[in-house]
Amino acid sequence: MDAGTPAVASRMSDWTTTKPYFETDAVAHLATLMRDGSPHSIPLWVGVDGERLMLFTEVDTLKDRNLQRDPRVAISVTATDNNYSMAFVRGVAVERIDGDAALPYVDRISRLYTGEDYGLRTGLAVWFIEPHKAWSRTYED
Repeated sequence: MDAGTPAVASRMSDWTTTKPYFETDAVAHLATLMRDGSPHSIPLWVGVDGERLMLFTEVDTLKDRNLQRDPRVAISVTATDNNYSMAFVRGVAVERIDGDAALPYVDRISRLYTGEDYGLRTGLAVWFIEPHKAWSRTYED
């Protein structure tokens, strides 16, 4: 290994060790599938609700429509304090909540990233993702 390549410090392959990556204010990337099967990837805020990931979106966005049509997703995140520390989850969107019922979850995610409730109060939906595969890796600097 050359001097510019970090050494692998640990490799993990389960939800228990991957979950903490998604309990931070690191921006995640969500991949959904377009109608033609091509990937659609976007950065977003994500939170953890028990054993599931949660994310929110405005109702009827491309992300919302993709999840309604095909619930398969991949979500990745890189630790904010170490660019060589990363995690991903593959899973399915198993539940969608919208309207006023979504706001407590939206605010929980928003407070993680901003310290405040989310400004927009209407037209939001929360999706809950059930992880089927979880993986993370940390490299030493």
